[in-house]
Amino acid sequence: MSTVSRRPALTPRQLTRTDERLSFVYLERCTVHRDANAITAQDAEGTTHIPSATIGTLLLGPGTRVTHQAMSVLGETGAAVCWVGEHGVRYYASGRALSRSSALMEAQARQWANPRSRLAVARAMYRMRFPDEDPAGLTRHELLGREGRRVKDCYRAEAARTGVSWRGRRYVPGDFTSGDAVNQAITAAAQCMYGIAHAVVTSLGCSPALGFVHSGHELSFVLDIADLYKTEIGIPVAFDVAAEEEDIGSRTRRALRDRINETSLLNRCVDDIKRLLMPEAAVSPAPGGDRDVVTLQSDHGHQVASGVNYDGPDQDYGDELW
Repeated sequence: MSTVSRRPALTPRQLTRTDERLSFVYLERCTVHRDANAITAQDAEGTTHIPSATIGTLLLGPGTRVTHQAMSVLGETGAAVCWVGEHGVRYYASGRALSRSSALMEAQARQWANPRSRLAVARAMYRMRFPDEDPAGLTRHELLGREGRRVKDCYRAEAARTGVSWRGRRYVPGDFTSGDAVNQAITAAAQCMYGIAHAVVTSLGCSPALGFVHSGHELSFVLDIADLYKTEIGIPVAFDVAAEEEDIGSRTRRALRDRINETSLLNRCVDDIKRLLMPEAAVSPAPGGDRDVVTLQSDHGHQVASGVNYDGPDQDYGDELW
């Protein structure tokens, strides 16, 4: 029998597509280990097996211990892992991309590097969030002003709908309990949405850092994508939970999980990222099946085969990998 460390890495054909995965799995007060290509969660009630390739984001709450082998299989299957503390402190880690193609990353870099296209993507993001407005011609400052006004309107509308008292957004970084019930719910919902967005961004091979609205942080693009669904999903769920005013953190996560499944958010998130970064072309899977396909850049944007010596008319074919 082969040992865990000697099992071959999963191929793209064996990995579950991002939009078909569970949005997130939350674990607390247990030991997370590995059994073949599944992770196990062991606590006083027994052991639960979870197929690692079906996880979008794994949230590790208070009292969890995770083994090296568990992190290894999560990395192989491209799952994002978030450590979530009792007071809202979080640390993100992620596995490799599910996509073997660099097409989306290159498209993101091109869109980001040009100030005009970067602004165009920011406008497209605003249009996705608020389809009743046309942001064409708006400056960045005007976009930020309108976005802030729309979010405030959303808070007030949800407060009126649920009857929850709203005195403004209050959050002290690192101090989850300092806010009232609705602010705690909004924070808990935001943490889950950031984890989900991070899982999708990295699984598609995009850069979490190259944002079009946010900037200067390693997760700028993650924050951009999570904000697309703030007023539609995150804030309404938070106010619904806050209306009950009990067990805010766990109830927010459960309610958000259900809403994400109902709205097929992972599927939408994948499609939205592709539409934003490559609006004129459909993104197709990398050619070559299970093989990694590597090309060389030539002049005028042409790509040529790798593993070829291009010195002179007699081109020697060598090994693709050293």
